[in-house]
Amino acid sequence: MGVSQSPRSAQVIDLATARQRQQAQKSLVRLAPELDGLEMVYQLAGSPDAFYGMPILAWGLREDGNVVGLVPWMETLTACQEVNSQENGYFIGYRDPETEEIFDSPPDHKYYELTAAADYFEYEASGEVTLIQQLPDTLGTHALCMNHPNAPWHIKPVYGWRLYSDGSVDALLADEQKATMTPILLGDTCLYCARAHHQSVYFFQRHIANRILEEDPATLEALAMMVIPEE
Repeated sequence: MGVSQSPRSAQVIDLATARQRQQAQKSLVRLAPELDGLEMVYQLAGSPDAFYGMPILAWGLREDGNVVGLVPWMETLTACQEVNSQENGYFIGYRDPETEEIFDSPPDHKYYELTAAADYFEYEASGEVTLIQQLPDTLGTHALCMNHPNAPWHIKPVYGWRLYSDGSVDALLADEQKATMTPILLGDTCLYCARAHHQSVYFFQRHIANRILEEDPATLEALAMMVIPEE
């Protein structure tokens, strides 16, 4: 018996295009700082009975209308829900340290704040990547910067974050030799984008950065395992 042929032509699914559209929906369009001390709660595979808290830097509104908490994590400003690594931790939820409540979704007031701001500051899309927003870093985040695996690395404080029209976010560091005033603030000409000047950048909380600067042996050993590629 022959197999009947459908008169309808088969659809060709462009997986690359589908992935691009899906990624575009996750692009950030607006940021709002976290100023009330809310935290991300995460768990380490090696400590299944313990939970850890990390202050949230900001909240982000995505193209698809969802709101996510954002933390400086490893090599980028990361959505809390995307912290999902056996080596570095799993996202559990958000926490209000004042009430000790743990919740799964971002608070409603941040959704209203972000959507209202996005409507007010609505921009016209263009072919060029443009600066949308700048936020100061309020957590004392530091960046470990490397330009070559065998070159010296540097620890530099992060002064702020920039959101661009393509949804990318970059950290602002300072060239101290060009600083003319203190404290260094957003808009100062001594600031530059981390990704444009450094081949590799890793972000750390303030207390971890200070352990690195103090050359704490255990911290340096963990750092070497994380950032130095295996031969």
